[in-house]
Amino acid sequence: MYDKTFSADPRAAYEHLRRQGVAAPVELAPGVEAMLVTDHAAALRVLHSPELFAKDPRRWLALADGTVPADSPVVPMMMYRPNALFSDGAEHLRLRQAVTDSLDRIDPYQLRRFVERSSDYLVDQWAATGRVDLLNHYAKTLPLLVFSELFGSPPELGDRLVAGIAGIFDAVGDAEAANTMLTGALVELVALKREQPGSDVTSWLMAHPSRLTDEEMIHQLVMLMSAGTEPQRNLIANGLRLILSDERFSASLFGGGASVEDALDEVLWTDPPMANYAVHYPVRDVDLSGVVLTRGTPVVISFAATNSDPALIAHGRRPSNRSHLAWSAGPHACPAKDSAWLIATAAIEKLLNRLPDLELAVPVAELDWRPGPFNRALTALPARFTPIAPRPAAPAGPAPARPATAAEHPEPGARKGGVWSSFLNWWRGQ
Repeated sequence: MYDKTFSADPRAAYEHLRRQGVAAPVELAPGVEAMLVTDHAAALRVLHSPELFAKDPRRWLALADGTVPADSPVVPMMMYRPNALFSDGAEHLRLRQAVTDSLDRIDPYQLRRFVERSSDYLVDQWAATGRVDLLNHYAKTLPLLVFSELFGSPPELGDRLVAGIAGIFDAVGDAEAANTMLTGALVELVALKREQPGSDVTSWLMAHPSRLTDEEMIHQLVMLMSAGTEPQRNLIANGLRLILSDERFSASLFGGGASVEDALDEVLWTDPPMANYAVHYPVRDVDLSGVVLTRGTPVVISFAATNSDPALIAHGRRPSNRSHLAWSAGPHACPAKDSAWLIATAAIEKLLNRLPDLELAVPVAELDWRPGPFNRALTALPARFTPIAPRPAAPAGPAPARPATAAEHPEPGARKGGVWSSFLNWWRGQ
C-alpha cells in the first residue's frame, strides 16, 4: 500500500482485497503487516466495539518485540502518544472531553471570515499570472494560515509544524526526522502558551478542568494539527479536482454553494483525504465475519473501500445520505468535522467566486497521486484562469495578534519573509 502502483489505482486494490473477505492482509510499509477492513458493516463493528478492539498502540506486538523497527516510516502515524486518538476507556474520555470542549469554543462566523481573508491573501499572490498549482499554492497553505491562527502559533513555528505533519503522513521518507521536527515545534508552542496564554485552542486546552500536562498538551496538539492540516488540504484539493473535472458540479463555478457541498460530500465517499486509518488492535483473537483477526495485529479501516462497499449500493444507502465513514465512527469519530467542513467549503467557494473561469491546466487523467498507505493526496493540481488584479489590502478589523518574524521559509509567490508574517503585513495593508 506504500508504492505508486497502489496510489495510482487504489480501487483495483480494494476490489482484489474485498474478494478475500471483510478484511485482508496488507503491507503498510516494507515489513509492516496489517489487516485492512474493506466491508462497511464489519468496519462499524470494529469502530463501535472498544471492548474488543483497542486503540492503544502499545498492544502492537510486532512493534513491541522489534519485528517492526522503530524507524519504519509508518511508526510516527501509528505509535503511542498520550492523546485522545490512541487511548481507551476513562483516559480517552478525559482527553476527548478536553479536545471537544476546546474546539466547541471556536466561533464559526469568525472561522469563516478568517478562511475567506486567507483565501484572498493567497489568490492575490498569483492572481496576475493566470496560472497556479492549487494544491501547493492554495490548498496546502490555507490550512497553515487558519491553524496558525486557531492554535496561536507564531510564524517561526508554522513551517516546522506543517513540514513535520506532511512528513509523517507520507510515511515513505524520513518520517522519524519529521516526527522529531513536529514534536520540537510543539514543545516550543506549549512553553510559549504557558507564559502567554491567549484566545486560542492551545490556551483553551491548557485551561480545561482536565488539567493536561505539558506532555499531554503536546500530543493533543499533534493529533489536532495533523487532522487539521494534511487531511484538510487533501479535502480542499480533491474537492477542487472534482469540481473542475466533472460537469455535474459546474454550477459551483458561478458561486453555487450547494454544488460545492455536494462535491465535497462525493469526495468524502470516493476519495476521502484519509483513505485508510483508524488503526485498532484486537485485545484477543476475534472472528470478524469469517476472518480471524489476531490479538495485537494492526487492524486498519479503509474508509475509501468501505464507502464503495457494494452492499451499500445494494441497500440504496449511497449516495442518498452521509453514511460514509470518512469521519470515522464510534467513540473515536472525528471531533472537528464541523470545522473541517466549514473550512473546506469556505475555501472553495471563495476561490471560485474570485476566479469564475478557473479550469484545470492538464487533463484530469494526467494528475498524479502521492504514494502512501494512509492518505489520498495529489502531488499537484495545476490550473489556469483569466489573470485578475490583486485586491487592495483593506483591513476589515484588527489583525491576528501574532508577532511577525522572517524566520519562515517564504512560499512561492509570497512577499519577503514567512507566509504568516507576509499574511499579517497584507492584512494590515503594509
